[in-house]
Amino acid sequence: MPSDLTHETDVTDAPARAFCRLHAPALVCPLGDDLGVVAARLFNGERGLTQSDAYTPGRPLWLGAVTTPLPDDSAWPAPHRSRNNRLLAAALTRLEPTLNAYLAEHPAARIGVVMGTSTSGIGETEAALAERLEGTDWPPDFHYCRHEIGAPSDFVAWRLATTGPAYTLSTACTSSAKALASARRLIQAGLCDAVVAGGADTLCRLTVNGFASLDAISDAPCRPFAAERDGINLGEGAALFLVTGEPGGIQLSGYGESSDAHHISAPRPDGDGAFQAMRQALDMAGVRPDQIDYLNLHGTATRQNDSMESLAVAALFEHGVACGSTKSLTGHTLGACGALEAAFCWLALHHDRLPPHQDAPDPTLAPLAYCGQGAKSRTASSTPAANRPLRRTLTNAFAFGGNNIALLLEQAP
Repeated sequence: MPSDLTHETDVTDAPARAFCRLHAPALVCPLGDDLGVVAARLFNGERGLTQSDAYTPGRPLWLGAVTTPLPDDSAWPAPHRSRNNRLLAAALTRLEPTLNAYLAEHPAARIGVVMGTSTSGIGETEAALAERLEGTDWPPDFHYCRHEIGAPSDFVAWRLATTGPAYTLSTACTSSAKALASARRLIQAGLCDAVVAGGADTLCRLTVNGFASLDAISDAPCRPFAAERDGINLGEGAALFLVTGEPGGIQLSGYGESSDAHHISAPRPDGDGAFQAMRQALDMAGVRPDQIDYLNLHGTATRQNDSMESLAVAALFEHGVACGSTKSLTGHTLGACGALEAAFCWLALHHDRLPPHQDAPDPTLAPLAYCGQGAKSRTASSTPAANRPLRRTLTNAFAFGGNNIALLLEQAP
């Protein structure tokens, strides 16, 4: 571990904070689509994984598939017809109670859209390509725009009839976390009064078989940070927030981003990039490590990711922090995971509860305080540390190419 992995923040010298309120999220994910149901399953540690060989014939895999009925897209313009956009449409419907007032009170040009994805509509292109290979032409309803990376933000802006800044970020597994940070910047810069931010990703053959080719997929339910961990389960979902510059509620009070560029797919082994992202988030929010009540780990259940993340967390949080990975419940939702797990942190703050970490930790990893794992891991409870109300959470997302981000959510006093 590099010798400069130390951190001290004097909160009296912290810069004045800009408001960035995250209103109640809208979720469509393997745990469900109703926020109350999702919260109950999250805090009970109930897995949303099912076994299927739909993407890998002859090899059943545990996947976090969405089972929520999705809107019919047959009447939409052809470029918008994709499962990815149907996930977003379902989430937008659940965001409407909060969103409608902003759409009515603010000009369309002052409402931004920032989405994150890695798949977009690739699943529809796979189906069209299969049909093309069996015949002589593409299906009549096929449109290549469905799989363009910009498709999610184009769709959401079309659906909401907004004309403000609208763009999609695709940085693999950090995509939708970066969308939230980008939304904060748009509001701070005065370019938007509100931003619909988050992301969606969809299970498809390309991603499932791509990760399988890297030997990164487990044939069993994944076990982040466990000694027996042997890879990820993949999932899908959509997570959206309305982000505004208002005080109160739950604030995105800090974020940190780094790029260590160690390897195209493997993380830097010593965790320095992850450490720097978390440290920057703390610095932006003006808080110390011991003021964080819960850390949502990226926790993919791959041997390299969990090893480097444990090193980074142990170095930054010298006195421990309640932490855990929720990917054992949902699978890894790739471009959607940053916003989805930020939503899990939002629910933790809102309900003053912590999700339990599922599996006993690997004793060869740097020791962390996993939620619900007993005294051996330095914290025994699924409620906030030291019996204090849950006030601040940090959530990590790491991606190929050494792309790292941490988001700090804070319950306003």
